[in-house]
Amino acid sequence: MTTATLRAVVSAHLVAIVGQPVFAGICLSGNYDGLRLHADGADVVTSLGHAQLIVAAVLWVRLRRAWPFLATPALAAAETVQYFAGMDGALWLHLPLGVMTIAGLVVQFIAVWRRPVTEKAEGTEVRHA
Repeated sequence: MTTATLRAVVSAHLVAIVGQPVFAGICLSGNYDGLRLHADGADVVTSLGHAQLIVAAVLWVRLRRAWPFLATPALAAAETVQYFAGMDGALWLHLPLGVMTIAGLVVQFIAVWRRPVTEKAEGTEVRHA
């Protein structure tokens, strides 16, 4: 498992989460199929968040780089809270938390693509791209 795996998961996660406001907007425009798309998208986003958590943990153990893992649990927790807030109809929490999770994931996406995970080998850094 390399930086490429983490980049792939974070990229897929970002694409999925950016679709969520679009699906919500479809519903708010009067097309109630958007609510089903938004609910299905929530399942995908939450699953990708947990997959990202697993990949980041493996990279932490394998490459001894903690920063991808330390940033991911807060995002996964926020997505989980947001998921249940949406299911419960608590829009006062669901909407602002959605904005914050998208912003957090964009920051992670930029970090993963700008700062590849590396491992140290006998005093030198070996890059995994």
